[in-house]
Amino acid sequence: MTQSTELDPEDRKIITLARSARARNGVPEGAAVRDETGRTYVAGTVALESLRLSALQTAVAMAVASGAKSLEAAAVVSEAGALADADRAAVRDLGGPAVPVLLAGPDAQVRARVTAG
Repeated sequence: MTQSTELDPEDRKIITLARSARARNGVPEGAAVRDETGRTYVAGTVALESLRLSALQTAVAMAVASGAKSLEAAAVVSEAGALADADRAAVRDLGGPAVPVLLAGPDAQVRARVTAG
């Protein structure tokens, strides 16, 4: 386990943004991604009758819709113990297999650090 205080400031920022989205919207997950220019995209879980997206899938979709060409990093704040394969695939589709993906708990402590690959 990695403490959030040991993180690069930019990675700490996307965890904070993801945590805020989760709390603000009262959803199970919050996520944030950082694109190749340093812009961030923040989202929560989408759970409509006709559309279901995880927070990370939504954040990646927002980045794509805004013109991002690649990703530098991604973060998810959740109670879950692991990242879903579909979440890693969404990050990989835009950023490639080496993009780091951080999973943090609601307390912002990093539980896992993996790549999208």
